[in-house]
Amino acid sequence: MTKQFLKPLAFAVGLALTASACSKHSDADTAVPGGNQPAPSATAPAPASTTAAAAKAPSFDVADIDTNVDACGDFNGFVNAKWVAANPIPEDRTRWGAFDKLAENSLNTQHDIVDEMNKGADGAKAGSIEQKIGLLYRSGMDDAAIETAGAAPLKPELDKIAALKTSADVVDFLDSSFADGNGYVFSFSSGADYQNAKIQIGYAQQDGLGLPTKDYYTDPKNAEIRKSYVEYVAKTLTLGGVPEADAKKQADDVMKFETTLAAASLAPVELRTPENQYHFVTVAQADKVMPHFKWEKFFETQGVTVDKGFSLSQPKFFAQVDKMLASTPVSQWQAYLRFHAIDSSSPYLSKTFQDNKFDFYGKTLAGQPQQKPRWKRVLGSVNGSMGEALGQLYVAKVFKPEAKQRANELVDNVRNALKARIENLDWMSPETKEKAVAKWNTFLPKIGYPDKWRDWSGLDVKGDNYYANVQAASKFNYHYDIAKIGKPTDRLDWGMTPQTVNAYYNPTDNTINFPAAILQPPFFDANGDDAINYGGIGAVIGHEASHGFDDEGSKFDGEGNNKDWWTKDDAKKFEERTARLVNQFNEYAPIKDKPDLHVNGKLTLGENIADLGGLNVAYDALQEALKKNPTEAQAKIDGYTQDQRFFLNWARVWRGSVREKQAMLYLNTDPHAPASLRAIGAPSNMESFATAFQCKPGANMVRAGEKQVKIW
Repeated sequence: MTKQFLKPLAFAVGLALTASACSKHSDADTAVPGGNQPAPSATAPAPASTTAAAAKAPSFDVADIDTNVDACGDFNGFVNAKWVAANPIPEDRTRWGAFDKLAENSLNTQHDIVDEMNKGADGAKAGSIEQKIGLLYRSGMDDAAIETAGAAPLKPELDKIAALKTSADVVDFLDSSFADGNGYVFSFSSGADYQNAKIQIGYAQQDGLGLPTKDYYTDPKNAEIRKSYVEYVAKTLTLGGVPEADAKKQADDVMKFETTLAAASLAPVELRTPENQYHFVTVAQADKVMPHFKWEKFFETQGVTVDKGFSLSQPKFFAQVDKMLASTPVSQWQAYLRFHAIDSSSPYLSKTFQDNKFDFYGKTLAGQPQQKPRWKRVLGSVNGSMGEALGQLYVAKVFKPEAKQRANELVDNVRNALKARIENLDWMSPETKEKAVAKWNTFLPKIGYPDKWRDWSGLDVKGDNYYANVQAASKFNYHYDIAKIGKPTDRLDWGMTPQTVNAYYNPTDNTINFPAAILQPPFFDANGDDAINYGGIGAVIGHEASHGFDDEGSKFDGEGNNKDWWTKDDAKKFEERTARLVNQFNEYAPIKDKPDLHVNGKLTLGENIADLGGLNVAYDALQEALKKNPTEAQAKIDGYTQDQRFFLNWARVWRGSVREKQAMLYLNTDPHAPASLRAIGAPSNMESFATAFQCKPGANMVRAGEKQVKIW
């Protein structure tokens, strides 16, 4: 239930790009701020930049700076150590920092909205989003009704699984389950065709694991986690009505099943390459890969037409699924399907189910001491079910039109700085530069919220059945998504809700997207000087724009097609430069008590390129802005120059701490480097940082010679 059908490709600026396999199972902080958990704040002020305004209300509290720490030795400690020490991680979270603080503020704002909708739902216009959001939230907060229902809402699904007799029955069940919004084993969604991005096609992708990545099923270091997982599966099955004596055997069957799936799955690093994200086939070709699974029948059941074909994105994975349809006993399929049916539904069932799920995914896997309060979890479900509708109410409440206008101005300034960087590169040929600028010319920035809101008239919501409401929303959203197949790609479509504290770049439509909720301090401050705004939202804008030219984005042209527009010599130079960035981050061991655990430089490469490019571009844009106001350029605020404040705010954005287990999970799954390293990684490669803080050669924050990375 409420399966996450992930789009083939998108790049975000936040702490984690997409939910890991575990995050869709728990309320631990494993997804992007604003992904599974909503993350707007009460206000979204517009940008402004005058020293006089900053003097009225300082936008950077220098009291947070630890002057006992050498900025050139440990810039993250210099800016953030005092704040981190004074702001411990709340018991119901696995991390706490700038993003999370905004998320908490956001939850309170959204809480006010849904409470108001709940109270007024009975008198609201029938079928309005106000009524539906109110009833959805009301049903989730009705503990008495949820406890009384117990496991009963699951019975129809479990009865279907119990009735399976043959492999053909399993295939029929998978077909109908997807149509109901409950996908198993793999995922299916719409997305732009990598070879003709103007059209949406279907994407079938690997999925189906209960642990975060394939390595969790084989790596000796994860033996205890595997043991705990099997115990969790057994207990989950027992709660679903399986006799205790049978539950252990079925749990072993689930582990065997998933281990086989994992062996055929690609690792996160492998999934970063477009070649492993897209494999276009006709229906007949797909049937040859999976002769025991009839794709034409699957599409008919979903109610979609794929015309010339679709992307069977990871063929080896699907070939393995077919082998399992042919040779794996139906009883093992039943155990797997039964467990995942219960597991995915647990957040919407009685407390026993909720607590059981949290004990493994929250405590054991992520190290989160306490479960989030009920209202936060339900609000997360509201966002997952009707996020854009809630965003419509959020925007009306807190986002001012002038903020959008001023943000557009800042976007233009940073984009222009990126163009200038491209044109002045000393390592790229004129031929490739011309094509890079052509791609730059087709960037589409989107600010705040969609120009056209979704229609929710087809979703039926009641105030007394939480499980049924979430199920209805899951089905509604799934069909809304796959209905795009065969239709033109809409570049104005959004992949994040307005209340999300994040931003993203989508290479298949070449858009950079900035939700309303990120347009607030510390990113975007109405009372802030230029340095604060360019070091915050300016760097975010530069980050997303730079994604168009990172190791993945650079493989797509301005139309969104997966096309090589590089000369061979330029591509080689690019790879040599990015290899230095891989090496830089491979050297980092961010967990104090785990010196043997390092960042995966290849997994995090795209985000690290975007950080480096984005910060350089934002710095250039700041210098252009300061030229127009020489007095401000020379002025100090609280003893710090504009250049220093630029880097101070960049580091402040990444302040925070994370629990050890969650940090280990991120190293295995997250395409972003740890936040503390993002604060220092890009600045250490910039001469402008060394100049701003008068760092001497050899300092930790001064990378020189072959170790210094210069790309965009």
